[in-house]
Amino acid sequence: MSEPTSPRPAQPGDLTAQAALTAPAPETPGEPVETRTQQFVRDLLSGGWLVSVLAVVIALVIGAVLIALADPAVQTAAGYLFARPSDVFGAAWDAVFGAYKAMFRGAILDFEADSLTRMLRPLTETLVFAVPLILAGLGLAVGFRAGLFNIGGQGQIILGAIVGAFIGFTFDLPPVLHVTLAALGAALGGAIWAGIAGVLKARTGANEVIVTIMLNNIAVYLIAYLLTTTAFKLPNSPFPKSPDIPVESATYPLLLGPPFRLHFGFVVAIAATAFVWWLLERSTIGFEIRAAGANPSAARTAGISVNRVVVMTMVISGLLCGLAGSAVVLGTERALTAGVAASFGFDAITVALLGRSRPLGTFLAGILFGALRAGGFLMQSNTATPIDIILVVQSVIVLLIAAPPLVRAIFRLPAPGARPRRAAAPAVKEAAA
Repeated sequence: MSEPTSPRPAQPGDLTAQAALTAPAPETPGEPVETRTQQFVRDLLSGGWLVSVLAVVIALVIGAVLIALADPAVQTAAGYLFARPSDVFGAAWDAVFGAYKAMFRGAILDFEADSLTRMLRPLTETLVFAVPLILAGLGLAVGFRAGLFNIGGQGQIILGAIVGAFIGFTFDLPPVLHVTLAALGAALGGAIWAGIAGVLKARTGANEVIVTIMLNNIAVYLIAYLLTTTAFKLPNSPFPKSPDIPVESATYPLLLGPPFRLHFGFVVAIAATAFVWWLLERSTIGFEIRAAGANPSAARTAGISVNRVVVMTMVISGLLCGLAGSAVVLGTERALTAGVAASFGFDAITVALLGRSRPLGTFLAGILFGALRAGGFLMQSNTATPIDIILVVQSVIVLLIAAPPLVRAIFRLPAPGARPRRAAAPAVKEAAA
């Protein structure tokens, strides 16, 4: 039987090795040590949300330049620019300030109104316009997180509006049940329309961009045809319009009552935002969606069926876009028309991009675009500023969101994960004599 061995006494070399393992890595000559405060500021300046905010700022500045150039007073003052340049700058300031002031009054708060109702109505109109943008933007954001570029939001909104309106004006049901079935039918219509593209993508490898664009065209012609049939067309009406949806049973109830148009669809948008956050960040399905979008090959290696994720993602995306159609047809229009989708499906692409495909960011971006849409009408009527400038602002936002390095270059912001710049090499000291 062997005797137990006593522990070897510590040697000086052991202490040296332990200190070498626990000591911080030696600093590179000439590289500054970054404190926690400096790291926080660098991460703050390189964040994606800041790029989005600055993109909006740049777009508003470009819009201001266009407003000034389109103003007749500025054009007149430019004729004697070198004689009195102050007149040009004064007229430009008045034009830009007046236009953006009118936009603020039409979108947030009309401080010149003579009653509290008229004062607060612009904010509610912003939220009304934001509801379909938020819902459709959430749907497209889910697709973007899975690496799918769903361009079919417009067609999915149309199909949702068709199914929701048909259930609304055809059946006679109790109030709560009627509007619930109409909203679920709209969601189902959008899900089926997007699911077609998802199945084709998964089974045949068809490009979802091309397929969804083609489905948009089919949806546009489909609603135009349906509004000529006896099942959808309002009898004895010269216009392509469906019968009115019963207000008492099949429309979203108003949250604040007349004369405000804000309806229960805004609550649906809030609930959808919370649901998408939980889906993407807390559920197994959301993990599979994010994994398939980040690296499909690695997702397959991990045992995830990428084809199933593609179909499932497109169905969820279309479901939310269909709900956006219900917000229009059951909330504001309360009837089916050929232009029921307006441009919500295409604007939702910008909303999802501006929100970085995150639920909260998409929600806030939808409110911003709702404000631009609501405020643009008053800006045009009060200042004669072309409302097309709003479209230019939206287009510039898309351009800058698609090119983050351009925004960072304009404001000299660091790239994400960039290390601080190396300091200049220290001067070489002379050797001692």
